[in-house]
Formats: sequence, C-alpha cells, structure tokens
Amino acid sequence: MRSRYSDPTFDSTAQPLPRLGGATFAFRFRLMRLLWTICWILLAAWTPSFLYPWRSWLLRRFGARIHSTAIVRSSVKIWWPGNLIMGRHASMGPGVICYNVAEIALEDFAIVSQRSHLCTGTHDVNDPGFPLKSRPISIGSNAWIAAEAFVGPGVFVGEGAVLGARGVAFSKLDPWTIYVGNPAKAVKGRNRDAAAQ
Repeated sequence: MRSRYSDPTFDSTAQPLPRLGGATFAFRFRLMRLLWTICWILLAAWTPSFLYPWRSWLLRRFGARIHSTAIVRSSVKIWWPGNLIMGRHASMGPGVICYNVAEIALEDFAIVSQRSHLCTGTHDVNDPGFPLKSRPISIGSNAWIAAEAFVGPGVFVGEGAVLGARGVAFSKLDPWTIYVGNPAKAVKGRNRDAAAQ
C-alpha cells in the first residue's frame, strides 16, 4: 500500500501536512491497519512459540506470502502483512520490528534475530511536506541479521551475509560476508558451507 504522497493524483496542498497532523495514508487503509493490529493482538500476540503455523495462517489472511515452514514469533511487530514475503524456514525472532511500508522479503533460511529492526520507510527532509518515502528490503537465503541490528530502506542483504549484533546497514551487504558496526563494515568472509541444505 502506497502513501497518499506517492499517488500523482493526490493534491497535498488541500490537505494538512503530516508534520501538522495530516494523514500519510488514505482512511480506508488506516482502517485496514487498525483491523490488522486488533487481530494480531487478540489472536496471535499472546500465543506460545510452537503455534507459528497459526500465526502464519493469520498473516496470510492479511496478504502475507509466507511459506508453511517460516516462523514468526508472537512478539514481532509487523506494520502490514501484505508487504511481507518469507521463504522456506525463514524466521523472525522475538521482538523484531518489521516496519514494512514497502515490501520486505526474507528468502529461504534467512534469519532475523531478536529485537532487530527492518525499516523500509524514511522521509524527504528537503520537502516541507516531509513526505514518507519507502524502498523495499531483501534478505537473501541463509543470511543472518543478528540481535538488535538495523536494516534501512532499500538495503539488499546478499545470500549468506551476516549483519552482526547491533550493526546498522544502509547499503548493500555482499554475499557470504560478515559485517559489524555502525555503519556496517565488512570484516571477513563467511564459509559457504554454512548454507542450510
């Protein structure tokens, strides 16, 4: 779902700016997100770990494309399921923030560890309207986003890449490379034999 400011027919001069309390998204979509949030809180947020098939089923009802073996923990915060793709055995750990105003894709065996933040949204700081801008995130197969790491808008995490704990990535992470720090810097290669078979 795109913001109203991404729609070329939207007249932003007739609406209050988001900085002044104006809405970024159309009313219909805000209602859909409210319904999603209520459903997650009532039907999934309290469920034990082993009920991941139930949580995946619920996410699919709201448009997520999730493989039956993917795991989403109950404490994950997903902004909008329709922008989520998860491959075989991909997983999101406890407390992950998935701010997917644009698409977030986790390929097969990709792991996002506890309290990591996947953020597809930012704002145009040079526009007085401060409009929302978004770009997708792609996390390659066998990649690992370690605990409390941050992945910013438009980042492509290559196959088998690792972003170490509390690392911050704003640009592409090369395949089979380990990154650490803020901003993330490559420190060494990763053995390709680490791929799940």
